[in-house]
Amino acid sequence: MNDYSECLDIARQELKLAQAALKRDLAEYPTPIAGCDEQFNHLLDQRERVRNALAALEAPNFVPTPRKLSPGRSIESR
Repeated sequence: MNDYSECLDIARQELKLAQAALKRDLAEYPTPIAGCDEQFNHLLDQRERVRNALAALEAPNFVPTPRKLSPGRSIESR
């Protein structure tokens, strides 16, 4: 396994732990919830950030390759 793959796996595990903790905190948050409740809104923001981070780790990235092997050459790499 590559070193970076192990790091990404650890990041996924930590984000999933954070996701579970946020889910628990939101479920246990006292009612009623006002629209201006800063603590609750902060939890919602953190939940969205964790969700986005997990999605970013899972999404394939497009890495464009140059049409030429190196600048100044006329040989294409395709």
